[in-house]
This record gives sequence, structure tokens and C-alpha cells, in this order.
Amino acid sequence: MTDNVNLDEYDDEQVKLMQEMCIVVNEKDEKISADTKKNCHLMENIKKGLLHRAFSVFLFDSENKLLLQQRASEKITFPDCWTNTCCSHPLNTPLELEETAQIGVRRAAQRKLEHELGIKPEKVPLDDLVFLTRVHYLAPSDGLWGEHEIDYILFIRGNFTLNDLAVNKNEVSAVEFLSPEELRQKFNNPGNLKFTPWFKLICENFLFKWWKKLDDLESSKDILTIHKLGF
Repeated sequence: MTDNVNLDEYDDEQVKLMQEMCIVVNEKDEKISADTKKNCHLMENIKKGLLHRAFSVFLFDSENKLLLQQRASEKITFPDCWTNTCCSHPLNTPLELEETAQIGVRRAAQRKLEHELGIKPEKVPLDDLVFLTRVHYLAPSDGLWGEHEIDYILFIRGNFTLNDLAVNKNEVSAVEFLSPEELRQKFNNPGNLKFTPWFKLICENFLFKWWKKLDDLESSKDILTIHKLGF
């Protein structure tokens, strides 16, 4: 796999994170190997089929408003884009590789909610992270970088407020709780707002119908299917 891209122009902290080891999978979400976050996000490798495991957390407050974040300008992929609460990757470590009841992915989500947003693990217990389904998508960021992921969709609802957050400004530049109507307005009149492609795909295909059923998430679960979106 290509690994000869110079990262000197990028933020030091984000460059360090590019050395994390992601879980490389096939289209059935079966682990086949591991590779660096950098390699997994280079379009040259993605075009050859490199695919990795990821997750997207959708966190709702007690009024059923969804917490959105704007990715920091320092991010190497999709900087300044608005997206769902937290999007990242389980790592190739024993705790995050464990597949029973998606526990490894949920551990990764708990870890990253604290890293990006300062949400303490006790505020987001693993059992409260509800796995709904998986999405397989491919999206370029620019000519060099992109995403090709099997993305685990996790919902959590609780008594969250902006006071629970201690935002990591190297990861996140802004946050906002939005109702479905407010989010639709932003999509319909984006102005100069940009959204991540996976968030748009999930919204267009699933989010708003799931959102209506927050009191009955069991009815939205589709744990065996891997939905191919945007292909």
C-alpha cells in the first residue's frame, strides 16, 4: 500500500493520529488485517479496495435533539465539515477488536467521545450505546484523501447538555444540538456550511425515520445487514 505521502504541511497532533492502526475488513466486515489510519485514508489505496471498520455516534438529549459537531480546520480529512456527534474508528487492539455484541466498537466510541468532546465514560455507558446497523460507503475528501468504511451506527439518548462537553479544539471547532426540523433547514439552506458525505448519506437514507422512533429503537435495528450507500 502507498505510504509515501509527506505530512509535513499538516497539524502535528493530527499527523500523530495517522499512525493509529485501523481494522482492515472485507465487504462482509470480516477482519483481514490492520493498517495505519494514514494508509486507510489515501485515495490511491481506497481505489485498490482498502476498506476499514468505523463507527458513527448519534447522541440525543432529553428533548430528542441531536448533537452535531463541526470538524476542526486541523483535521486532515473533511476539515470544517459538520457531521454527527462523533465519527471515528475502532483500533486494532484486543479491547476494540472484540466483536461479541459489537463491544469493541462501543468501547472505541466511548473512548472517542471523551477524546473529541470531553464526555466522561460514565455519562455514556457501553450498554446505553445502541447498535442499529452498518453502512458501507466510499467518499473522496479531496484528490489525496478519502473514506472507505463499514460504519457501525450507534445511538444514545440521555440527559446531556452542552455543559457536559469539554471540546477538544484540535478535533472539533463547534457543537450544536438540533431538532429534526432545524437540521432539515440547514440541509435545505446550507449557505456556506459543508457536511460530511457519510452524514449526508445516513440522513438521506435513515436518520429521520430512526429519529421518530427514539422511544422504540428495537424496531429500527437491522444488525445483520450491511447497507451499501452512494455506490
